[in-house]
Amino acid sequence: MADEQNSPTPEHEAAAQGDVQHEDLTARVATLEEQLAAAQDQSLRSVAELQNVRRRAEQDVEKAHKFALEKFAGDLLPVLDSLERGLELSNAADETLKPMREGMELTLKMLQDTLKRYQVEAVDPHGAPFNPEHHQAMAMEESATAEPGSVLKVFQKGYLLNGRLLRPAMVVVSKAPAAQQPSIDEKA
Repeated sequence: MADEQNSPTPEHEAAAQGDVQHEDLTARVATLEEQLAAAQDQSLRSVAELQNVRRRAEQDVEKAHKFALEKFAGDLLPVLDSLERGLELSNAADETLKPMREGMELTLKMLQDTLKRYQVEAVDPHGAPFNPEHHQAMAMEESATAEPGSVLKVFQKGYLLNGRLLRPAMVVVSKAPAAQQPSIDEKA
């Protein structure tokens, strides 16, 4: 009888086997839950990446629309400069030049209006403080009347396309006269 007590009964064997199966199922469920969580995380990351790609593509298309005319507009600026310079150099009082000047003025106005329609804006900073983002300093000149660091002369107007610099304005910047510039004390 002692052997019968030590030997497992069929009920004990079934219970033990049930515990093993239960542990196997619990381990399998835990593994599947981890795989599900990893798949959900990967899915969320994929959706987020897709949204980022779509947003970048939309921004690229928007920039392409905004700045597609950049090279073309840049190539038109010397024509605009030539028309302006021609009007500056021709004598407005000369009656023989009047028809030519009128034609140049109309052509200049049409070109300016067309560029304005496509968001090309002139940067004419005469008298404004020097801005290195929009101006290119060609020289510095002493001036008793102008604030130091302001634009005295504009050699060539600059232009912006949709707020982005197309060409900087070429300018002369004022500086304080030599008598007003602070001297360096070499003895100090």
